[in-house]
This record gives sequence, C-alpha cells and structure tokens, in this order.
Amino acid sequence: MGQALAAVRDIAIVLLALESIVIGVLLCLVLVQLRKLARLLREEIAPILDTTTEAVNTVHGTVDIVSQTVVNPLVKVKSFTTGTRAALRNLIFIGRAAKGQKSKEDHS
Repeated sequence: MGQALAAVRDIAIVLLALESIVIGVLLCLVLVQLRKLARLLREEIAPILDTTTEAVNTVHGTVDIVSQTVVNPLVKVKSFTTGTRAALRNLIFIGRAAKGQKSKEDHS
C-alpha cells in the first residue's frame, strides 16, 4: 500500500511539474503576443491617428475658407435684403396709413 501511494504521489508531482512547464510556456507566448500588440499599436496605429489628425485639420481649414468666402457674404446679402424688405413694408404701411388719414380728413 505504501509503494502504491508513493507511486501516485510521484505521478502527481510529475504531472504538476509538467503543468507548471505548460503554464510557463503559455505565459511566455502571451508575453510575446502582448509585445507584438504593443509594437503594432506603436508602429501602425499611431501613424493612422496622425494621418487622421492631418485630415481633420485640413477639413477644418476648408470649412473656415468656405465659411469666409461663401457663407458670410450670403448671410450679409440675406440680412440686407431682409432689412430692406422690412423697411419698404413699413414705409408702404406708413404711406397707406397717412393716405387713410388724409381721406378721412377730406371726408369730414
């Protein structure tokens, strides 16, 4: 009985040693993969982000140019025409009101 127990113990020790070796190898593989991921992030993703930043800056500059050369003049023209129409409407209303007052005075 003692020899069987010793044999089981020895087999368990060998299996635990093999398991530790397998876990160590797997940890090394995980570390290698993490290193590859870090390299990928540094060498591939960073340039993509730089390019994206440049594109956003270019779009921002284009938007500024379009705003200054197209939108602002259109807003000024629209504001002027709206103000002119409102002023003409008021002048016409005042003219009609004055005309109405004059004809009331003539009829009296």
